[in-house]
Amino acid sequence: MLLEVRDLAAAYGPSQVLFGLSLDVGPGEVVSLIGRNGMGKSTTVKSITGMLRPKGGTLRFNGERIDGLPSHRLARLGLGLVPEGRRIFPNLTVRENLVMAGADRRASRDPWTLERVLAFFPRLGERLGNGGHQLSGGEQQMLAIGRALMTNPVLLILDEATEGLAPVIRELIWARLGELKATGLAMIVIDKDIEAVAALADRHFVVEKGEIPWTGSSDALLSDTAMRDQFLAI
Repeated sequence: MLLEVRDLAAAYGPSQVLFGLSLDVGPGEVVSLIGRNGMGKSTTVKSITGMLRPKGGTLRFNGERIDGLPSHRLARLGLGLVPEGRRIFPNLTVRENLVMAGADRRASRDPWTLERVLAFFPRLGERLGNGGHQLSGGEQQMLAIGRALMTNPVLLILDEATEGLAPVIRELIWARLGELKATGLAMIVIDKDIEAVAALADRHFVVEKGEIPWTGSSDALLSDTAMRDQFLAI
């Protein structure tokens, strides 16, 4: 497995959020984390990416123990993150946001460069000299994805990458994620659009109150109406 999460426990002060959560991602595989708001999806991402130190359990990336490592060490190992809320640098230009993240520590055969990112998201090329604060929400999301790709990740984690976007931009983002999957890039995707997630991901993990009560294929996700009513319905 590329990523192995076993019996993960996490808390914010005295408030425990994750209770023995386990999941895994294989090389080139796309998996989703789905569930209602406040169930622990983003806390799982923070624990995996070093933004929150786990209280218990183990995390392995390419066979190496990573629980407790800081985020910059994990980025060097090949973990890329598109965070919820985008978090681009508003006072930097599009070019600066991309170039500052550029790295190819694993000597990739076809690395992500500035030119490749701009070909992937042509709109960013049109806005190259604009500051991050001058971009639309959709352009900021493209920039957040492009910035993560500039690190040349082995595993890309996307936390609500289509949230709050216009339908045409959401369709573009899903199409680009499909293209990334075709290159063999492994991904963890968090999103509320179950049909889009089912079309992209190979396996799905439902997060409910800090645990994983259900996991299965896209066919199982779409056919199991009782499960969706129990864990995903608002």
